[in-house]
Amino acid sequence: MRIVPIQTRVVMPPQDDVFDVLLQSKLSVQNGDVVVISSKIVSIHEGRCVLNDGTVSKDNLAKKEASYYVEPPRIGEWKPLFTITQGVLISRAGIDESNANGYFVLYPKDAMKSAANIREWIMKQYGVKKVGVIVSDSRSTPSRRGAVGFALGWAGIEPLRDYRGKKDIFGRAFNVEVANLVDGLASAAVVTMGEGNQQTPVAVISDAPIVFTDTKRPQERFLKVRHDNDLFSSFLLKRKWKKGGKN
Repeated sequence: MRIVPIQTRVVMPPQDDVFDVLLQSKLSVQNGDVVVISSKIVSIHEGRCVLNDGTVSKDNLAKKEASYYVEPPRIGEWKPLFTITQGVLISRAGIDESNANGYFVLYPKDAMKSAANIREWIMKQYGVKKVGVIVSDSRSTPSRRGAVGFALGWAGIEPLRDYRGKKDIFGRAFNVEVANLVDGLASAAVVTMGEGNQQTPVAVISDAPIVFTDTKRPQERFLKVRHDNDLFSSFLLKRKWKKGGKN
C-alpha cells in the first residue's frame, strides 16, 4: 500500500472551490485508488464557515451542530463539551479554528453525501470507475495524547471487513471480529497529510486491500453504532445527553 500526500494552494474561508483546488494541484488518480480529502476543505467548499468575530460562542455553535451533547464538569485545565455529530463522538462537533483565517469551520452538512459528490466528480474528471473517496478528520481518543485520523464520510469502498464465522490460524471461529478499514485508511493518510501548515489536505492511497463498490450512498449503519448499543455504553450513558439543534 502506498500513500502520496498532495500539496495544494491555500484554501480560503469562508468559501472556496474544492474542485478548482484539486485541478490546480498535481493530483493524479488511477483505477483502484482511494482519495482522502480533509473535511475542512470540503466544509470551506460548502461555505460551512462562521466568522469568529467575538460575538459567536463556539460551544453554542457546537450544540446546534450536534445531534446530542453533554457537558461534564471541568477537570484540571479542560472544560469539555462532548458531542455526537454525524454519528461520531467528537469534541465540540468537530468545529475547527486552525488554518481557518478567523472563522469557525463546521463539519460538511452531510459528509457521506459530500464524499459521494466528490467521487462522482473524480470519476468524470479522471476517467476512472473503481475509486474510493474518504472525507477525513482527526480527533483525540481516551487515554491517548494527540490526534488520530478517522473517516467522517466515505464513498465507493466497503468500510468493514467481516471475519465472523471464518477460522483463525488455529481453526477457532471468529465470533465478533470486524475490521474497520475505512478509519484505518483515513488514519494512515492523515499521518502523511499532517496537522499543521503543510498545505497537503489531500492524499492518494494506492494498492489498499479493500473492496470497491458502486453503491451510490453507502449505508452508515454498517459502521456507525448507536451509543446505547456501543461496547463503551457504560461510559457513554453514565451522563445525561441533551439533544442538539439538529434533532
